[in-house]
Amino acid sequence: MRDVQAFTSPTGRAEAPLFGGVSAEAADRNLLIWGDNRLVMSSLMEQYAGKVKLVYIDPPFDTGTDFSHRVSVGDASIMKQPSVLEEHAYRDTWGRGRSSYLAMMYERVALIHELLSEDGSLYLHCAPNVSHYLKVLSDEIFGVDRFRAEIAWKRVSGHGDAKKWSPVHEIILHYSKGASYVWNPPREPLDESYVSSKYNQDDGDGRGPYMLDNLTSPNPRPNMTYEWEGFAPPAKGWRYSSGTMRELDADGRIYKPTDRTKRPRLKRYLEENEGHLVDDVWDDIPPVNSQALERTGYDTQKPPALLERIIEASSNPGDLVADFFVGSGTTAVAAERLGRQWIACDLGRFAIHTSRKRLLSVPDCRPFEIQNLGSYERQRWQVKTGNGALRAYLDTILAFYRAEPVEGFSLLHGHKADRMVHVGATDAPVTIDETEEVMDEMADNGIEACDLLGWEWEMGLNDTITERARRRGLDLRPRQIPREVMERHVSEADAVRFFELAFVDLDVRRKGHEACVVLKDFAIPSEDLIPQKVRESISSWSDLIDYWSVDFDFSDEVFHNQWQVYRTREDPTLATHSDWHEYPMAGTYALVVKIIDIFGNDTTKLAEVRIK
Repeated sequence: MRDVQAFTSPTGRAEAPLFGGVSAEAADRNLLIWGDNRLVMSSLMEQYAGKVKLVYIDPPFDTGTDFSHRVSVGDASIMKQPSVLEEHAYRDTWGRGRSSYLAMMYERVALIHELLSEDGSLYLHCAPNVSHYLKVLSDEIFGVDRFRAEIAWKRVSGHGDAKKWSPVHEIILHYSKGASYVWNPPREPLDESYVSSKYNQDDGDGRGPYMLDNLTSPNPRPNMTYEWEGFAPPAKGWRYSSGTMRELDADGRIYKPTDRTKRPRLKRYLEENEGHLVDDVWDDIPPVNSQALERTGYDTQKPPALLERIIEASSNPGDLVADFFVGSGTTAVAAERLGRQWIACDLGRFAIHTSRKRLLSVPDCRPFEIQNLGSYERQRWQVKTGNGALRAYLDTILAFYRAEPVEGFSLLHGHKADRMVHVGATDAPVTIDETEEVMDEMADNGIEACDLLGWEWEMGLNDTITERARRRGLDLRPRQIPREVMERHVSEADAVRFFELAFVDLDVRRKGHEACVVLKDFAIPSEDLIPQKVRESISSWSDLIDYWSVDFDFSDEVFHNQWQVYRTREDPTLATHSDWHEYPMAGTYALVVKIIDIFGNDTTKLAEVRIK
């Protein structure tokens, strides 16, 4: 199965984009991408350069909690710490201090500049301690004349620190790519006390309350110093021409005092006031409340109102909006609600899963695809590390697995203790045929045990391969190659773990032309993956599942989500019985179940249903 998950309506079908880039067929669909944002932006360049209207990014703040989030388990919750991959991304970003952070950001901002349309904008969200550095960096890439605003968002109330000024705000830098850019002036509602004090006149003609405003010109205008309706002109002249004054008067818009020594005034009606123009200090958008239903457990989660203001100001419905540090998915959710096309990316697997769940909760959410750069990233990693040759690649993986390389075999690449080791290719899943060939070589050489290391797995392999090996008197164990080995700072001392594949047991039930799926069991084989506190909170195997979905007619190597269920703060329970799905005709269909565990890892299970 390709590294693509397409979310479609039950009648819709999606085409899979190519690895290493986005196909033309996929260019009109919303994308949620798991991967290094530098590689993601590079892979998007061919299809999207010069087409993105708005980019908002909220890169790491150097707080140590940028990749932490709270995970619910049963009735309890724990703080999930960053994965090894995220830890190394953080170390790579801040390991050499500010210089490494700015080097990372320079690359990303330069790529964003290429992706933006000529009338597009970048909003860069950052902490005050780095905002001035990022402004200089962005000035160099965009040009000083393309800087539009430095927005101060008051994130929290005062901390009451008597030793210094309380840090309560964050900075959002706004740049445009071109001299002209999309701009829809944002406004905020009028304060009730302001309305009651200012709009205190009403003629009872159905127009509602109004306030009286000055008709005097703010600047000297000699050509406007005419007498009007017996009223002497102001010293600087009238605000409007005599013709406009007659039109306003005919429309009942001018208040004329009986005392001719006083001046007429303009009636401004409340219903015409769209609100105050928003300035560059935002103190009207509070952070996400800890008890809010939309709370995802990410400490860095931003409120939807913040992103909605930015998206509405600098894009129009149908425009393409992107976020390459999407975190908990707020940008994608806000863009979806506002009718924009969107691309969202993050390095964290759990961030992608959290974003998926939030998007699915948006009413009438449009189809979107989940992509994983997968083999493209791994190929780039090989080139980057000089492991282009097969032997060098095999030796790298074996070293992480603490295995020794061996010679003289075709498919047996190493050994560890009393077991041989086979390493799958970087750009293809380990297939059932491949494992049969491994077993043939084992049998021909009197070898009884082997570990299969793979990045990806052919659908159905985990369901059958152990039993097939047992029938041949062999012991074959699949092991997942962790993506962490691609990080250039990772060494053998970092204790990278190769975990077993999760176990899934299910029933497919039938009645007539309908079928449904019932989950019976789910297990994460390596208990070390589950923290002690989590294990203590687990009362049922289903507590380990956060989300599961079904493709009732898997046929084109792309998973099509035709039914799903997931936990939310509002409803933390999880059904283990899918809805019934009706098949159009008799036949044998492949059915795939995808499970996302509470840590964001996904497991797939292939089944077959015969409709008579």
